[in-house]
Amino acid sequence: MSFRYLTVPVTAFQQNCSIVWCDATNDAALIDPGGEISRLLAEVKRLGLTLKALWLTHAHIDHAGGTGELARTLDLPIIGPHPGDQFWIAGLPQQSAMFGFPPAETFTPTRWLEDGDTVQIGHETLTVRHCPGHTPGHVVFHSASAQRCFVGDVLFAGSIGRTDFPGGDHATLIRSITERLWPMGDDTVFIPGHGPESSFGEERRTNPFVGGRWG
Repeated sequence: MSFRYLTVPVTAFQQNCSIVWCDATNDAALIDPGGEISRLLAEVKRLGLTLKALWLTHAHIDHAGGTGELARTLDLPIIGPHPGDQFWIAGLPQQSAMFGFPPAETFTPTRWLEDGDTVQIGHETLTVRHCPGHTPGHVVFHSASAQRCFVGDVLFAGSIGRTDFPGGDHATLIRSITERLWPMGDDTVFIPGHGPESSFGEERRTNPFVGGRWG
């Protein structure tokens, strides 16, 4: 297996930006480059990787704030999220002002993602699942071979994503977790948008919001 990743918390929100790469080619992508661009690029350089793409789970400021600048300065494609998050992308400048972030650029994704799509980095292919509820256009990236899933703000260790932002919906989020995430298997480790990793099996057993819900 040549799939590797490193998670780097960025911004005041300690958002987990993940550097994912193929060990065979050293081609890499950034999942949710929310900010601290120079730090992220320094990590990519330290690892000896070639950055090829930016992948977005959703377009909240702490996940997407650095995307426009990175894509523009390094001529990188922006992959994702789902079109349901278009209004969040359009509102990035307002989001940055509201939450005290550096000014964020709007952008148009090179490729919008739909449920069942795939994304590739080097020889590694990940499956995209559309998991709305936290935002309408939220997606996750699943590597079946590595048993890893990058879930953004859908699910956390011991918690679930907020649904009180515009476009959020609690019942939809619960369905996304039970119908889209749980079938990936109990042994699948997930990398959330904030906080530590966990496994789907652990959350099915112990998470107070979705524990015991089997889809």
